Amino acid sequence: MAMNRLKNLAYAGIALVPASLPVTGTPVTLSEIQDRIQTVAQFLIVVSMVIAVIMIIYGGIRWMIVSDPAEAKKIVINGIIGAAIVLAVGVILQTVAGLVTRSFFS
Repeated sequence: MAMNRLKNLAYAGIALVPASLPVTGTPVTLSEIQDRIQTVAQFLIVVSMVIAVIMIIYGGIRWMIVSDPAEAKKIVINGIIGAAIVLAVGVILQTVAGLVTRSFFS
């Protein structure tokens, strides 16, 4: 009984939707998609680099203050590794974007 009611409500909702929705605007081009992806990637790279630098500075301060610098040394090394990974991802993204848009070899 309840399932029939739910099915009838679903059909009623579908009947309220117009058969052809008006489509306005311009189509999305490949260059627009590339620009959006590049903007988001650059933002994430900048944020990640800021976090990596903050971690390196934090580890350096702990290294100077703490008598046993083993944990602080790990923080600094992990910050450097994180920064290297972020920079490598940035290079890979730029290379792939150049290959996809065929502007890499020209």
